[in-house]
Amino acid sequence: MENNSVFILLAGGKSERMGVAKGLLKYKQTFWILEQLNRISKSSISEVIIGLGYNFQQYFDAIPWFEEALTKGVEFKELKVKVIINKKPELGSFSTLQSCLKEIDSTDSVIVSHIDIPILNSTELNKIISEENDIVSPNFNGKNGHPIKMNTSFWGNLLIIDPSDKDARLDIQIKKVNPAKTSIIEVSDRAILYNLNNKKDWISFLNASN
Repeated sequence: MENNSVFILLAGGKSERMGVAKGLLKYKQTFWILEQLNRISKSSISEVIIGLGYNFQQYFDAIPWFEEALTKGVEFKELKVKVIINKKPELGSFSTLQSCLKEIDSTDSVIVSHIDIPILNSTELNKIISEENDIVSPNFNGKNGHPIKMNTSFWGNLLIIDPSDKDARLDIQIKKVNPAKTSIIEVSDRAILYNLNNKKDWISFLNASN
């Protein structure tokens, strides 16, 4: 089943602590970013926008069709994938998010996650996608995580925020939302809380995945 939600996968950071672009880490005979797309493809999502930044050329060298996806959507596992480059990645992930949002139709809701957070199982991901509210967040054992769904009534306002502003953070903007306009989805997949920032985190995750 298709829907009007677009998945935004943010992969524009330096990955200094990891030592390599996180999306290009090897995961079971493929690249991690392709594994993330594979997981998304098992949900009801049909369109993905990947936000690159600092390491975009490394991605293009490793996965040539990413460069093609700059100018047109490329089919991958029944997903339409488009790639954008944040020309000012030094402004942080919020500016990469804004760059992606500018590519989306104003009637579409969006699902946002980061490359260093594993996509959760498709059953619970679909629960997040199908829930209707300004903000929808997954929760595992009392802690909220990603991906986060945002309706147009919320994300449209993110485009007018100066990315250099101290409040130019998605978590800060979400906290400003009326609690009645926020839905929490209880999930059993602890992947929503992961933050694979360094090699130790990555190795631990790989060991747990085997």
